[in-house]
Amino acid sequence: MTAVVPSAEARASVESVATVDGAELHYWTYYPAPRVGVEAPTLVMVHGFRGTHQGLELIAGNLPEFRVVSPDLPGFGLSPPMPALPHDVSGYAKVIADLIRQVSAGPVVLLGHSFGSIVAARIAAFEPELVSSLVLVNPLATPVPANGGPGRLGLRFASAYYRAAVAMPPRAGRFLLASKAFTLSMSAAMAVTRDRELRKDIHRRHLLHFSDFHDRAVLLQAFTAIASCGVCDYAADIHARTLLIAGDRDRMAPLAGARWLLPRLADGRLRTIDGVGHLVHYEKPAAAAALIRDFLATS
Repeated sequence: MTAVVPSAEARASVESVATVDGAELHYWTYYPAPRVGVEAPTLVMVHGFRGTHQGLELIAGNLPEFRVVSPDLPGFGLSPPMPALPHDVSGYAKVIADLIRQVSAGPVVLLGHSFGSIVAARIAAFEPELVSSLVLVNPLATPVPANGGPGRLGLRFASAYYRAAVAMPPRAGRFLLASKAFTLSMSAAMAVTRDRELRKDIHRRHLLHFSDFHDRAVLLQAFTAIASCGVCDYAADIHARTLLIAGDRDRMAPLAGARWLLPRLADGRLRTIDGVGHLVHYEKPAAAAALIRDFLATS
């Protein structure tokens, strides 16, 4: 059976726009069903490279007891690029930290997927008062290609690919980055499920949203950040309880990296989901949500 949960995906959300450091940030709030006398905890989600908030909607749908806030990072989805900050880990961390201050009166549960895991880790390290618990899904534990990630040859090829696209005339460069062939090749590399219907749904989602970027230069800045840093750069300064959720077949952020990272966290837990790769949020969202719920119940 497919792992997609239609009822969870259909969870209603409200779009809002915040002005953060001069940037227009679009974010979506998934409100929980009201429970008398109970204040719903706030969970802020940070999506990965070339993603949008929609990539994490299945996990949000499987956590109906939470108030979930999920933005499109600047330069992706509906959020335009930042006029004054770099589109790297520090720039994105500043914007998300300021968003947290606007949407919550106290610390939040902060979740980051893939590239978003580095952004979330930086916030937890440098602004710990904003984070009650940290959840890193498919975490990029170390700079690519350390700890078994994509090899240096692959990294050099990808870097050349993005740089060439930026150097091309706008129309040609955009076509290179957003082509259907490239999108489907990346989707196939990340999806490991043998469920044909689920693979088809993952490819559909990537075709819809993988190229929702505003600017080729923004894309190159974000890619360069992925290649130059990891959660490890902030691990020593993270004191919040941290849950690492890893896929045992993840080729982009291998399980070995998460295992290496775990003892470097002051209070970390590692949970592995079998038979899944770098797309935990698509392939096993209900399982990921259950792990998050159990982790927070023991906080």
